[in-house]
Amino acid sequence: MKDGPDISRIAALIGDPARASILTALLSGRAPSAGELACEAGIAPATASGHLAQLTEAGLIWPHKQGRHRYFALAGDEVASALETLSGLAAAKGHLRSRPGPRDAALREIRVCYDHMAGARAVAIFDSLAARGYLTVTREDVAPTDRGAAFFAGLGIPLPRTGPGRRPLCRACLDWSERRSHLAGALGAALLTRCLEADWLRRPARGRHLHLTPAGAQALAEAFPT
Repeated sequence: MKDGPDISRIAALIGDPARASILTALLSGRAPSAGELACEAGIAPATASGHLAQLTEAGLIWPHKQGRHRYFALAGDEVASALETLSGLAAAKGHLRSRPGPRDAALREIRVCYDHMAGARAVAIFDSLAARGYLTVTREDVAPTDRGAAFFAGLGIPLPRTGPGRRPLCRACLDWSERRSHLAGALGAALLTRCLEADWLRRPARGRHLHLTPAGAQALAEAFPT
């Protein structure tokens, strides 16, 4: 056996259609119950429990118990990044699970990717930040400039703390629908939180798509001109 990471187990876990549906549902950033995830995957609750146990054991998701119920979330930003990248690869190669539906346009425009924004609007924001010198982008290495820090502070977003044991401040996440990068990491999460708090964006009760309010459309156009 060769030394190094064994990707075969992770690939096999993600490759199962039911588990793939569960993981994709968790990209919403919410923590559904086992029953809700069973509905998302179209499987029986007992079957879902087995899949959730395997995903938990592999470190891809983590369970949270509250009272008599257990809720599940992705284990971290790196899991979300891997799923988004695989989604982009599948879309690029034409491996689509269903015909386009009414939510496809909304998902492609703006959606949640774990805890940050994705979709065409998010890619445009990333491009605007880079073009105006608020981010330095060297392939996968992304960092805010001094001007960028001042810009985000003006939006009410102080730069999140960094250091050992903390998540990266900025990361370029490959967008599956645009096949270009959007902003992830702690700063990407802080930006989404600010947009929700300001009522620029709203989240529906279910699903990953985001609703852009009229005030949000104006605010984002002013803050992130293309």
